[in-house]
Amino acid sequence: MKKLFGVVLISLGLVACGGGSGEKAEAPAPKSMINSKAEEKPAAKPADLPEVAEIVIEGNDQMKFNLDKIEVYAGQKVKLTLKHVGEMPLQSMGHNWTLLAKGVDVMEFGAATATAKETDYLPAGRENEVIAKTKTISGGEEVTIEFEAPARGMYTFICAFPGHYAMMKGRFLVK
Repeated sequence: MKKLFGVVLISLGLVACGGGSGEKAEAPAPKSMINSKAEEKPAAKPADLPEVAEIVIEGNDQMKFNLDKIEVYAGQKVKLTLKHVGEMPLQSMGHNWTLLAKGVDVMEFGAATATAKETDYLPAGRENEVIAKTKTISGGEEVTIEFEAPARGMYTFICAFPGHYAMMKGRFLVK
């Protein structure tokens, strides 16, 4: 019985290893060895890609956006509408939509907005850290902006109203 069991195990091992065909299977190259240039190729734009990416995003009185990810293509015109679907006034629950440049520290930028009421929550001297921004609106209002999508990559969008950036944020993927 033990011999039969041993033969079965050896047979299964040969089958699982390819039965000794004489050809060696090559292991895939580690990611660090893959040509990074190939990974940087822009995604092919769909043939039916609209000239303008129309996006509607909502903010509410619970300090939440209804979207946490937006996808567009590099160079595409973006028409973004922010709707404040809540009822609270600007002073207590204003919302805006702010697209940050790559590498901007969200927590640091967000903290700086607390003292930037006069500039609609865009901290002085940090204008170059923002790609696009709506004005801040009250419950029941909406605002639309248009801008050109930046270069390929992942960006962060936030509500820059003081304290909101921790909960009201998302990813802006540019293909």
